[in-house]
Amino acid sequence: EVQLVESGGGLVQPGGSLRLSCAASGFLFRWTDMSWVRQAPGKELEWVSGIKTGSRNATYADSVQGRFTISRDDEENTLYLEMNSLKTEDTAVYYCAIGWRASSSTPRGHRGQGTQVTVSS
Repeated sequence: EVQLVESGGGLVQPGGSLRLSCAASGFLFRWTDMSWVRQAPGKELEWVSGIKTGSRNATYADSVQGRFTISRDDEENTLYLEMNSLKTEDTAVYYCAIGWRASSSTPRGHRGQGTQVTVSS
């Protein structure tokens, strides 16, 4: 059974930083492309960043380019998202998901339960 468990969210002031983690199990993480997606209140699911196997092809949405960094530890089966220079518009529930470009079409079971990130002064 696929399990994806996010952690690391919280309340942070604008300009601050957070590091999200996603512990993966139930599938061959090392051989699986992964991504982060987010959903803000009242908005649709938005792809944030993706990374392929072997840490190749890390890509980012324009809205987070230069501020967020995706990485993976295949020994620990963990996906990370380092978020710097956070803005109020980054407030959302963040999910890790299977696939390089996860979207609303990604099966719900291929996405974690999410972690809340709130950017506010």
